[in-house]
Amino acid sequence: MTSFEGQALSWSVIEGVLEVALHRPPCNEIGTLMLGELEQLMTAWSVLETDVEAIIFHSTLPCGFSAGADLHELYERMQGLTPEERAAGVRSFLERVHWVFNTLDQLPVPTIAAVHGVTFGGGWELALTCDLIIADKMTRFCFPELRLGLIPGFGGIPRLRRDVGNGVIRDLLLTGRSINAVKAQALGLVSQVVAPGQSLVVARSLARQMKKFDRTTRATAKRFMKPLPERELAEEIALFCELVRRPAVEEGLRKFVQGRDVLPYLP
Repeated sequence: MTSFEGQALSWSVIEGVLEVALHRPPCNEIGTLMLGELEQLMTAWSVLETDVEAIIFHSTLPCGFSAGADLHELYERMQGLTPEERAAGVRSFLERVHWVFNTLDQLPVPTIAAVHGVTFGGGWELALTCDLIIADKMTRFCFPELRLGLIPGFGGIPRLRRDVGNGVIRDLLLTGRSINAVKAQALGLVSQVVAPGQSLVVARSLARQMKKFDRTTRATAKRFMKPLPERELAEEIALFCELVRRPAVEEGLRKFVQGRDVLPYLP
């Protein structure tokens, strides 16, 4: 399979580069639909691998790369459940997400996230699985989970700790503020900042450069430079499931879902 057209994402192999386009309105929220199609992509890797030298993730929506987890779906799935049932359901979902994200993180070929606009929560966590993030200057990054009584649950904290200092992580999490692409680059989270609308163009150019190097050497370098923080990832799931039992989380999600304010990421 060299191409796929889904409801949430599509992919195709173009001259040895696998381009994955996210296109689920309103802003590529990661819920059951998106996750299912990401699982299909990772399952198809064994077939794609021989023809692929690099991977690019990008969004076709004007709002941005991804607004994060599908909070409407999460809230709906929590209704009528006991705290134990709620935690069990969330754990099952998070384990599926972690399988996809960890597999992507450890693929033997270079991976690039070409981002723009809103890159929040789980969307940023998806970008952090990639080897490089190319951001146009209008990109904004944020972990807003504490506003809902939660922590990031898709592997964001362990992956950030792999790349930057704890002081940066505490600032991002405990304030919930967003940062722009220039600030993210200064912190070491973004490889390049480019003009608006140019992140995919630059990502394609980088992919062509990466294809020039020996495949085995690239994979060896990646394994050495990018170890998977397995213990912390497992701990993150456990902590998230403890938090989701609390009534405060359901109330936070209710306010978000029922709120009538214009969402900041909508065009």
